[in-house]
Parts: sequence; structure tokens; C-alpha cells
Amino acid sequence: MKCVIIDDEPLAIDVIESYIKQIGGLEIVVKCTNPLEAITLLNKHKVDLIFLDIEMPNLTGIDLVKALDNMPQFIFTTAYPEYALDGFNLNATDYLVKPIPFHRFLKAVTRAKEKYELENKNSLKGDIAIELPQVKAQDNFIFVKSEYENIKINTDSIKYIQGLKDYIKIYTSQSDKAILTLSSFKDILEKLPPTRFIRVHRSFVVNIDFIKALQKTKIIVDGIQIPIGDTYKDYVVKRLGV
Repeated sequence: MKCVIIDDEPLAIDVIESYIKQIGGLEIVVKCTNPLEAITLLNKHKVDLIFLDIEMPNLTGIDLVKALDNMPQFIFTTAYPEYALDGFNLNATDYLVKPIPFHRFLKAVTRAKEKYELENKNSLKGDIAIELPQVKAQDNFIFVKSEYENIKINTDSIKYIQGLKDYIKIYTSQSDKAILTLSSFKDILEKLPPTRFIRVHRSFVVNIDFIKALQKTKIIVDGIQIPIGDTYKDYVVKRLGV
């Protein structure tokens, strides 16, 4: 991945550069201390990832993101944690607070690489047809990538799935903690048995076996109220035979 570092502190740039050299897989195209110059450079170079400070003279990192039409992935690197909500509202891949520990930097880069690989995979669909054996919907398990490993999940144990932009959270009866994975509803639904799972909202898929009650605008799963989207109401009622 081609990346750019934008920070008005040269020492901060040196730290990020040293981390990148340890990780590998990233090529630094530009290092810049002036955010106004950075805009010009970004328009000249095609990059995949930007490491971006927030508090900078003349132009903040947040304003820089808003100024670019085709913004690549970006990770905020800042000493100010109070901007975190603004950062994620702008769809930042991650938000790192200085001084940045190496393990936290590694986690952010891993997330960026996974997102990059998924986007490139989706862009190639339809252009190249490669026949490989895949996990099918009739199988009783799926594998999902979470953090640094592929986790096997029995589909019988999945209670419901929640969508969060580029990620989904899978809630199972095997653990109280949800499994977070970089995926889309389309990809995950292709792996799930269609007779067992029902989409009830643009952000929720539910295992029918775990439905405890159906209300006018909600489905109750294990004590959790899951909304039924307006466009899914008729389908849900017909599917459940209510």
C-alpha cells in the first residue's frame, strides 16, 4: 500500500516512519509537514493510506479530509483524544492518540490492510473468474477473519448479526463478546443457511431459532430488542407466518 504521512512535527513523522519500516507492506510516497502542500501532493500522487495529524497550522487534519473529493483511507495520529468522535464520523480507518504504542499502530495498519484487500477483491469481481472451493450456505459453519486469525463459527450458535459500515458484529451463544470482522452483509449472507436466517433491517440479520417474540417494530432475541426496518416489515411477517 502506498502511504503518506502528514504531521507538522518532524519527530512524529520519524516515529511513524520507523514503525512502518518494522511492519512492511507499506511504501511511503510522501512525508509532509505542511497540510496545504499536502493537498497539492495528494492530487498528484495516487495513495492508499494517509497518516494524518489533526492540530496543524493553517489547516486541521479534519478540514483536510473535508477538502479532498477522493479521500483514500486515513488514520488520524493526534495528541488530542477529544476529536475521536469527529474522526470516526468522517469514516477514519482508525484514531491513534500520541504517544502511539507500536502494538496499537500495528493493529490500525492491519485493519487498513484488511479493508484495502477487501475493496480490491470486490473491485475485481466480474473481471476475473477463479473457481475455488468455498464454504457454502448448506454447511453448518463459517470462518471469519477477526484481528489476526480466522475464527470458525458454528452457524447454529449465531444469534444475530449487526452491520457497522465496513464491519459486522456477530453475536453467538458461544460467547458474551461479539466477533468483529471486516465484511459486508452480502458476503456473510452467502455463507449462511437461507432457511435459518432472516434480514429484518438494513443493519441486522437474525437467526430464526433465537427469536423469542415479535412486536410491531421489534424482534426480541435473547432479551435484545432488534428493530424491524420499514422496508422489511411485510417480508418478516410473511416469512415468520404471523
